[in-house]
This record gives sequence, structure tokens and C-alpha cells, in this order.
Amino acid sequence: MKIIGHRGAKGLEPENTLRSFKKALEHHVDQLELDLRATRDGVVVVHHDPEVRDPAGNRLTIKAHTLAQLRDHKSDLLTFEELLAAVKPSVHLLVEIKPREPTGQIIAILREQLEHRRSAASLSIGSFDQGILRTMHAAFPDVEMVVIERWSAVRAQWRARQVSTKRLNMRSWWLWSGVLLGLHRGGYQVVPYTMNDPAKARRWQRYLYGVITDRPDLFER
Repeated sequence: MKIIGHRGAKGLEPENTLRSFKKALEHHVDQLELDLRATRDGVVVVHHDPEVRDPAGNRLTIKAHTLAQLRDHKSDLLTFEELLAAVKPSVHLLVEIKPREPTGQIIAILREQLEHRRSAASLSIGSFDQGILRTMHAAFPDVEMVVIERWSAVRAQWRARQVSTKRLNMRSWWLWSGVLLGLHRGGYQVVPYTMNDPAKARRWQRYLYGVITDRPDLFER
């Protein structure tokens, strides 16, 4: 069962920061999960929410501001290229592209990585946005696509067929053993998010490809 660090080690360090990703690697995760968005000046940054919030409570929408403006309020805002430079190319990255984000610069960065530094086997690309998944599958047919789905196993399988994948990341709240058994029999690789309960993971382990967790320390082997 793969252990995947959610936004690095979200439960141990500030999420989607270099500190968080390094902490996850200290606990020997199999993959790092991260979120991508684009700034107004076209820089791809690692951030989950559409806004950056500073300690004073100010909110800045990422797509409406430049990287420099955003870093005035969040100094540890990480760019995708900085993360790629900081982690070894052997570290498997699960890259989630947020819905309705532009993909052109992400494709350019990943193409450069695949040509000069990384193997296709070291990347997985996921999204809730099916249009983005189709675009990325067309650009990188050798890279694993990941359907990220909140609740519908039926819709997840339909989406997976469109991008030739068996990898499903599904919200753990809606999963139960019957659904997992059916997906397992269909050959799907199911990864619940977010799971911080090792005992529950062990009960489901026969059906799971892995778990996405905020607390990789709890799953350390």
C-alpha cells in the first residue's frame, strides 16, 4: 500500500511548502501530493486554495496577482519549478491541477522535466476537472492520469476510461467495503483521501492501492 503525503505532510508542517515536502520525505512516503495554480504573470505555484491569506487576514486571489505581489503576503509561497529543483527526480510526484487553471505553462515545465530530468514513471497527474485531464493525457500519454472524484464511483470509472487510467483518488467519507470490492474487481487502483487512521487503512488494505494522508508519520514502516 502506497503512502502519499498530502500537500507534503499537511498535519506536521504548513501545507504545500518546502518544509512540508521535506518532512514527508523524512517519513519515507512513496509519493508527494501537491496542488498547482497559476499567477497573473504566468508562474505556476504550489497552492491549494484560490487565494493566499496573510497573518493580517488579507486575501489575494492567485490568478489576479503576480508572484512578487503574492510573496509580499506569503513569503514561503513555492513555485512548481522550485519544488522540482529541490526534490530528487526519483521522488514520485502526484500533481493535482486545480479546476479551470491554465495548463500551457504546466505542460511546458513537465515537458522540460521529462526530456532532461524525470522519467514518466516518476509522475502522476490528477484533477477534478475532466477537461484538464484530457488535455494532459493528450500531452503526456505515457504519464499516469489520476481521476480525482468526490463521491461517485460510477462517474469515476466513466472518467477513467476517457483518459485510459485505472487510478482513482476518491474521498474517503463516501467509501465503504462494498464499493471498494467492486472497484478492486474491476482492476481499479483506489486511493482514499484524506486518511489519517492507520487502523481503518489496514481494514481496507486488500482493496487499496494507497492512501493520501496528512500524517505520514502514523504510517511510517
